[in-house]
Amino acid sequence: MLDFESIIQIPTPLYELRDIKWEYLGLRVLVKRDDLTHPMLSGNKYRKLKYNLNYAKEQGFSRLLTFGGAYSNHLYAFAFACKYFGFEGAAIIRGEELDANSSPTLAYAFEQGVDLRFVSRSSYRDKEQFYDDKSYIIPEGGSNELALVGVEEIWSEIPEKADYILTACGTGGTLAGLLKGAPSGTEVIGVPVLKGGEFIKEEVERWLQKPFTLFTQYHFGGYAKHTPELLHFIQDFQTKYSIPLEQVYTGKMFYAFNDLAEKGYFKRGSTVVLLHTGGLQGRIPILAS
Repeated sequence: MLDFESIIQIPTPLYELRDIKWEYLGLRVLVKRDDLTHPMLSGNKYRKLKYNLNYAKEQGFSRLLTFGGAYSNHLYAFAFACKYFGFEGAAIIRGEELDANSSPTLAYAFEQGVDLRFVSRSSYRDKEQFYDDKSYIIPEGGSNELALVGVEEIWSEIPEKADYILTACGTGGTLAGLLKGAPSGTEVIGVPVLKGGEFIKEEVERWLQKPFTLFTQYHFGGYAKHTPELLHFIQDFQTKYSIPLEQVYTGKMFYAFNDLAEKGYFKRGSTVVLLHTGGLQGRIPILAS
């Protein structure tokens, strides 16, 4: 077994957002601070990689192959994990026009020794053409059955009954893992961060058949896109609660929660858990200052 325990903070804190606004709406709001697991292996990415990397090691693989885009939090964590645990890392990157200097995430992955291969978007869609027998394959976003097992463990760290839990979604793996272990009566809500997020419903249903909720209108123009309204919300939130957010994933999910709460979606007297999935290395400078 790989030694994650010596570098990872688990369980992560469950922090209550105290505010007269939530009191007025009759809500208890808790933030599951998975951004604090580790600076590089943060958030849901540790949970999704944990069992995949252990399985790869047990099966004798020394090379790992994954997929992602220029702003992939998964790729960032993957790069750190490969270097730290001694795997040879390779990644197929969506966008043949890109290079290792196209984003801080790609630059970091390259610095950690990940072999980056840039392909066209049409070629990227046929991922199986890049599979090889010498590599253990970790899907885009790290989402597979082993990832779901890791994410499901979050529930053992939430000691009280949650009426709702919200997460940002890119590939649907974290949403599916939460759904897999959700107690009866807890509504699991996903907030896709890209346009056309309806596809996540099909992705989750490939793994399990349980009801959940998607709100697809909070993408702010698409994946890794943002607007002045979103940035203003994030800055205000960080000032008020001293919890850092970023504009690709967590900012959109927290914005969605705030908007839904103001519109009366959540029942009075309920407890809402917001899963902070990390990814803070992807913050633009205006949010990190």
